[in-house]
Amino acid sequence: YRASEVKLIPAGEGTGVTAGASVRAVMELAGVKDILTKVYGSTSPKNLVKAAFEGLRALRSKDEIGKLREASAR
Repeated sequence: YRASEVKLIPAGEGTGVTAGASVRAVMELAGVKDILTKVYGSTSPKNLVKAAFEGLRALRSKDEIGKLREASAR
């Protein structure tokens, strides 16, 4: 979001939430259990929260990805 970029990286089971305070709060409220995060650019808490929301909003399910792959294979 703007000058902030948050990378959301899936982590192995039992890792927990490895993130700064503002991104950690978003991930815990979203119910994410195991994730690693990395922030690039501005570390403004408001921008980081908005970037984390955008990242969660952009997530797709396995079914959605499967449909996209089938459509492109044809």
